[in-house]
Amino acid sequence: MDKQQWDKCVEFHGHECPGLAIGFKACEAAIEKLGIKFSEDEEVVCVTENDACGVDAIQVITGCSIGKGNLLYRSTGKQAYSFFNRTTGESIRLVLKPFKGEMDRKERQEYLLNTPAGEIFEFKKPKYAVPEEARLFTTIICEQCGEGSPEHKIRLQDGKKVCQDCFEEYSRGW
Repeated sequence: MDKQQWDKCVEFHGHECPGLAIGFKACEAAIEKLGIKFSEDEEVVCVTENDACGVDAIQVITGCSIGKGNLLYRSTGKQAYSFFNRTTGESIRLVLKPFKGEMDRKERQEYLLNTPAGEIFEFKKPKYAVPEEARLFTTIICEQCGEGSPEHKIRLQDGKKVCQDCFEEYSRGW
């Protein structure tokens, strides 16, 4: 375990916890399996399936971030992370295995940090291709609230261009 990297993750996140250790260990495994380094731009992409503590470690170690467009959130709630190396075309999906036995918070964190990644994660292939690079979109002004929104998020309602906040969903139950 790279103690210096762990300390950087803890500083960014604000405290030590098992969730941060999950993301830290996922990064270690992705680095080993894909040969990735810190992503200055979009060379590395991570699709996280949760919005939990481990995502902070991913930002610190891999350089993936929502703002850069190479950290994407896919809301399944699973402790799963897919990493893509754009340079080589390789990818891996890491899925946390169920824990065996009872552990308190500190024991679980130590277990995660000191156990080989192959015992913690299932290694799979993502079921989708590497997401396209981030794009810039024209800003459209919502005709209801006056706020700007990217064109791909605008909806039509009563003949007006409206943002997602102003759009009133219509459903008849199916």
